[in-house]
Amino acid sequence: MRTVKGGYILFDKKLFSSRVRFLRNQKGISQSELAIAVGATSKAFICDIERETRTTTLEKAVALADFFDVSLDYLVGRSDDPKRG
Repeated sequence: MRTVKGGYILFDKKLFSSRVRFLRNQKGISQSELAIAVGATSKAFICDIERETRTTTLEKAVALADFFDVSLDYLVGRSDDPKRG
């Protein structure tokens, strides 16, 4: 579900989860490898994001966007354009 404040979409948890899973699979890496790459303490971090049972900090969301070389807006569902501005 999208969180809306003042007409702006802040976060789409379902889309965020599916994009993390899609991008991870596209790179052909495991949840453990991704967790290490973004400085998470365990594979469970990525697993929980992909199952929509966990959100993340801004710091980790930025790390994920940087790792996948996509915009943060794309990753959190505010844009359908993965390109960075």
